Amino acid sequence: MLGTRRRARERIVEDLASVRQRTLALVEHLDRRDLERALDPLMSPLVWDLAHIAAYEDLWICGRHGGRELLRPDLAAMYDAFETPRAVRADMALLDTPHALAYLADVRERSLAVLDEHGAGDGTYVELVLRHELQHTETMRQAMALGGLLPPGDPPPAPAPGAGGYVALEAATFAMGAGPDGFAYDNERPRHPVALRAFEIARTPVTNAMWLQFAGTGAREDRAWWSEAGWTWRQDEGRADASTARTGDPGAPVCHVSFFEAEAFARFAGARLPSEAEWERAATAGVLAGTGYVWEWTTSTFAGYPGFVAHPYPEYSEVFFGDRYRVLRGGSWASHARVATPTFRNWDLPQRRQIFAGVRLARDVEAAA
Repeated sequence: MLGTRRRARERIVEDLASVRQRTLALVEHLDRRDLERALDPLMSPLVWDLAHIAAYEDLWICGRHGGRELLRPDLAAMYDAFETPRAVRADMALLDTPHALAYLADVRERSLAVLDEHGAGDGTYVELVLRHELQHTETMRQAMALGGLLPPGDPPPAPAPGAGGYVALEAATFAMGAGPDGFAYDNERPRHPVALRAFEIARTPVTNAMWLQFAGTGAREDRAWWSEAGWTWRQDEGRADASTARTGDPGAPVCHVSFFEAEAFARFAGARLPSEAEWERAATAGVLAGTGYVWEWTTSTFAGYPGFVAHPYPEYSEVFFGDRYRVLRGGSWASHARVATPTFRNWDLPQRRQIFAGVRLARDVEAAA
């Protein structure tokens, strides 16, 4: 038993160290000026993310799990994502880079001491901290992409596109969501039955070459393809095509498209976007190729599943429920496999394009006949 506990702790320490090494390697090519300024008005200064990662770990491992007082209670509000929204972070007296890095190191020392003293319990808090840091490194890559400061090698080449076309799935009821065992976010549970009508879904995501047929031929300017909300957005901030279609590999999945654009492209292509239930069923059935290079927009708004229970805090999911946000599935090249599981639900506003998001098409069987 003692040997099992020792090995479990060693694995946890290795995981914590590996994720931290990944975070620090991400920014090692940047100077202080780029770390401490806002690379885009939409995003936080990268140094805010670094200190936020430390504050979050201190709260959950040292505070909630270990029962310790916060290392820096004076920083709690500044590095709380809800207390300090993105719009004001660049104007605050944030920790500079050396102090943010020291904060990360000091919190990690406390965390390891807590784990030595208390163990990891059921592992929930440790896993929450690990995945939180991994999610923030993707957010940091979004900011770096907007600022033209991605590290060498990012983004990696897209996988070979493979055979296209659609695959048909018959009407069926399937079990949606994460099961009761292991770690999952609250919005992934409980697993519940969902009945779906027959539908078809594209085997591969929409490519840059396919997108150019929409954006490069004038079709993107045609009101006929847009929803009312989408056309309003298109007339204002969405005037220009910000996708990778013109600069990327023609066979790679198109990236940096909004939900509004994805929805319009689907109409242009004689198709629609899948619901997240359709997406998850297709992923579970193993018929999707090319997942994991771009997030894929779905028609679904972000809401709790039947029987939803907020855990371990309402601010992770529940405060975002409603019709403002659309769900994305599948992960991107910047996502870690530990986070982007088949049941993981990402969400963002339909106008957002900073995320590494693309499109997969679906069709009603009647429409395809």
